[in-house]
Amino acid sequence: MRPARGMSASAARPQVLQTEAGEFPLHESRLGLAGHEWTILHTGVVLTHDDEQHFLREFRDRLPYGVALWPAAIALAHDVAGRADTLCGARILELGAGTGLPGIVAASLGARVVQTDRHEMAMSVCKHNAELNGISAIEHRLADWTAWDDAERYDWIIGSDILYGESTHPHLRHIFETNLAPGGRVLLSDAFRAPSLRLLESLESAGWRISLAKWNLGEDTSPRPIGVFELAAG
Repeated sequence: MRPARGMSASAARPQVLQTEAGEFPLHESRLGLAGHEWTILHTGVVLTHDDEQHFLREFRDRLPYGVALWPAAIALAHDVAGRADTLCGARILELGAGTGLPGIVAASLGARVVQTDRHEMAMSVCKHNAELNGISAIEHRLADWTAWDDAERYDWIIGSDILYGESTHPHLRHIFETNLAPGGRVLLSDAFRAPSLRLLESLESAGWRISLAKWNLGEDTSPRPIGVFELAAG
């Protein structure tokens, strides 16, 4: 496991995630920003395209994607940390929370966060990471976008690497349109995947205003470009 740029790997003995498919070591990484430090447990860091192909080849049928630490989550966490002055008291919904890093950063900066994921295994890691960082105020919910019943409104809806499946796009659009409070924003990080860009283009055509911040994560010789897209309803 290699630490991502902006994160360090701990030398502590890894904990173990026990699943029906076997036992998987949980590694620990730390993100330090602006005087804060957050600790995240995960099954491995996915930085390069080779890392991604290895994960999909070896683990896709045994582990949910969210138990790995993906570069989009790290980029989103950096972006969220840079918005500290706007987050205190804000209501935030995190979709596909996985290991929970962006939502944990937001909660530690004073936001009221609801983290959701459809995989119980990922949610258990997410909860453990919140506890590891001394955060008890996060609400955790198992939720499926295709059977969404949350009627709450949120100041921010955030998600990292959640746009890759085109079959989920109608459900995500529904959530954005019905759960975003007036004047709210959607904040999405993505590795410039083609299906993701198609959804963003269709939202822009429908009147959503979209701005982009670009991050490069990983090794200096082969950085992984990640886009953080901020969406506002037209």
